[in-house]
Amino acid sequence: MSVKKAWDMVDEAKGRIENLSVEQVKSEIEAGTATVVDIRDIRELLQLGKIPGAVHAPRGMLEFWVDPQSEYYRDVFSPDRRYILYCAGGGRSALAADTMRQMGYQDVAHLEAGFGGWSGAGEEVEDVASTSKWVRRPDEA
Repeated sequence: MSVKKAWDMVDEAKGRIENLSVEQVKSEIEAGTATVVDIRDIRELLQLGKIPGAVHAPRGMLEFWVDPQSEYYRDVFSPDRRYILYCAGGGRSALAADTMRQMGYQDVAHLEAGFGGWSGAGEEVEDVASTSKWVRRPDEA
């Protein structure tokens, strides 16, 4: 049996999905043509922020949230809509986009440079920590 390495799996997934640049994602956000989905862990969102308007769907729950037959299904997901996924650097989002494709979501892509590429390009970042119910603030003893 041949054992695959994680990055081999990422490369294979990237061959089956649409890989978008920061500029392409920004253009789709401005046009309102896609739902942007942040699949990073909540700690990453709290520490670094997110792409403004992005929906958070943690990678560990994504398959359950996108499956209409799952008890965990979230109605923000529908196989007939366009989705752009992102993670920190593009690995997890490539795997997740490929998984969504296999689950019947035909119009799904990912931000190849990830959130690091987005913020590194100087694009707007939404502060999540200041509005999160998961962060205890000094005035909330």
